[in-house]
Amino acid sequence: MKRLLLVFIVALCSAMVAKAGKPDTTFITPFERSNGVQSATFAETFDFYKRLRDSFSTIFMGDVGPTDAGFPLRYITYTSDGNFNKDDIKKEGRVVILINNDIHPGEPDGVDACMMLLRDAAKGKITVPKNIVLVVIPMYNLGGALNRSSYSRANQNGPESYGFRGNSRNLDLNRDFIKCDAAETIGLEDLFNKVSPDIFIDNHVSDGADYQHVMTLLATQHDKLGGATGEYMYNTFTPLLYKDMKERGYDMVPYVNDFDGTPESGWREFYEPPRFSSGYAALYHIFAYVPETHMLKPFKDRVNATNALMQSFIKVASAHAAEIKKVRADDLAALPGKTEFVLDWKADTTRCDSIVFEGYAGAYKPSEVSGLPRLYYDHKKPFTKKVPFYDHFVPAKTVTAPKAYIIPKTWVSVISQLRNNGVNIKRFNRDTTMTVTAYHIDNYETTPHPYERHYLHRNVQVTPNKITMRFSEGDYYIPLNQTAKRYLIETLEPTAPDAFFAWNYFDGILQQKEGYSAYVFEDIAANLLEKDPELKKALEEKRKSDPAFAADGSAQLDFVYKHSPYFEQSYLRYPVYRVETPNP
Repeated sequence: MKRLLLVFIVALCSAMVAKAGKPDTTFITPFERSNGVQSATFAETFDFYKRLRDSFSTIFMGDVGPTDAGFPLRYITYTSDGNFNKDDIKKEGRVVILINNDIHPGEPDGVDACMMLLRDAAKGKITVPKNIVLVVIPMYNLGGALNRSSYSRANQNGPESYGFRGNSRNLDLNRDFIKCDAAETIGLEDLFNKVSPDIFIDNHVSDGADYQHVMTLLATQHDKLGGATGEYMYNTFTPLLYKDMKERGYDMVPYVNDFDGTPESGWREFYEPPRFSSGYAALYHIFAYVPETHMLKPFKDRVNATNALMQSFIKVASAHAAEIKKVRADDLAALPGKTEFVLDWKADTTRCDSIVFEGYAGAYKPSEVSGLPRLYYDHKKPFTKKVPFYDHFVPAKTVTAPKAYIIPKTWVSVISQLRNNGVNIKRFNRDTTMTVTAYHIDNYETTPHPYERHYLHRNVQVTPNKITMRFSEGDYYIPLNQTAKRYLIETLEPTAPDAFFAWNYFDGILQQKEGYSAYVFEDIAANLLEKDPELKKALEEKRKSDPAFAADGSAQLDFVYKHSPYFEQSYLRYPVYRVETPNP
């Protein structure tokens, strides 16, 4: 009996030793299995996460509705104690880091990096402190992820195959955060409301110049972010990320915003309005970053750099959790009382920072295609030098916030957008007459070609007018003493570059619906001028100041028509009204 027991113990120990000597392949990724040349497919990615969820209590999988591809938009959450209750997490002061992958599925570095990150966290190989909550979208653009090939990224070094930039409706989802055409965008904005991230990371791969750096980092423009959050991000948090990544073996530089020439003379910081993911996040005083690995580096190096950066975010955020929570809370608390807002920004070319850039000498040689000079980067001539980085911006357009906006109930698509962004909305419970400010659209330009399904309006000019209006029961009253105030300002002020007006939400007001027959209106106009001396005076002054007008009978008749009660009030009247006095 003792001999049998001894044999059993020896056999068990031998098995344990053998098992200990073998690598654990339970959750090996396609990236690792292929030695860094393959990226996980849609099926492989979600099979991996389902198995991870089933094996570890620290992993949770949820979804936030459908995508245009017909699949649910899934997210993965990791907490060291398995607590996923949003209210508890808020009370405990944890920093929520939301990581988005595959918004452009041809740039899949984050997909594979996050698979390894979450696996290693669940298995205890890396430490994610208790004060950090990770929320990861494994694949955001599912339609693009399924549209797989090896050719759509002509200037990218691997992986062997990858997805396509456009989603299943051929939309670039990183231009959709205000216009919100895609189901994916609705889901992601809902997730923002659900998890209330403090830090948002959107993983990408760069285009543009050639240089030595594997990882570049686009931080949301700090002047635009503003307040204590912008200052802390610029002076403390971002520099700590650079320091930690250097210790991990990666010398980062800011995203190289140079596509037409060589960047060795420096460059301007990329400016991201709220159509982009990081610009959208900034509306809520969220620390937002877009990591951009260099497209010409091997896929293996890019994924490993992305993984390292995600760990840097975790480490720095954990060490400075209290400061991150405080500056965001202070700015969000101050937001309802803020009165002046910037609608547009421009680079301050009088100020710059100096950064160490590791590049390659650019030169020209005859093209083998055309025989004409072509740019190339000489890898035999690397250099390291300081270059100017223009990362300061100043206001280009500002506006004073009203107390509230009023939107008639007919504009349901606008109200739907506001609700999806957690805006506090009230409704009139009876017909109400109020004095409001109404904008008249004086002029605007429209792009000659479609941009992401829209013909964008730009250079919008308006005239504000005080009017007394009767609003109907059920019309919407949007107070601005709320944390969504900045979102409301930048979407509802028609001169903002990414306003709903720019994205064609109100195009119905831009077409005149009624007119007149000149021979009929001639007599009506004469009667109007006889009864209205002010209108007659205005017509005479216009004739004196404008000789071309004075010689044009049709123009004069049209002048009278447009200043008469017969002219439709809805034409070019922007149907979002500013309330300048306190709540009714």
